[in-house]
Amino acid sequence: MEQPVTLDWQGFQALAQREFTVDIHCVTRWSKLDTCWRGVSVSVLADLVRPKTEAAYVQARAEGNYTANLRLIDLLGDKAFVATEYDGKPLSADHGGPARLVVPGLYFWKSAKWLRGLHFSPFDYKGYWEKLGYHNYGDPWKEQRYRG
Repeated sequence: MEQPVTLDWQGFQALAQREFTVDIHCVTRWSKLDTCWRGVSVSVLADLVRPKTEAAYVQARAEGNYTANLRLIDLLGDKAFVATEYDGKPLSADHGGPARLVVPGLYFWKSAKWLRGLHFSPFDYKGYWEKLGYHNYGDPWKEQRYRG
């Protein structure tokens, strides 16, 4: 990163937030359409840290050493956000509060609950579920649930 940034909760809450209405898809074969969230676009965070040109991947780091690996291109352009509210209320702990990553274009296991940070990297570090045999990418439209 050109400019590593550490934000406390107050600093994160001060960033530009907006509403997102998106569909989410679970690997267990359910989808929920038109879900309403509020949060900070990953693009806003990327603008803050200015990832180096070779940073093609992001590792979402969450509570309990949970990680999710993602391609940076799948997070930019308002394709992903860090949510702090769901359906007009603060995000509950059961659903990943106070903040969780939401990546609507991929299966929901990629949307790490209890987010602690984003690590921009030139390397695709496998996430928690990918190490256990889940598909590395997780496209719901291609039903990329499991490796192989």
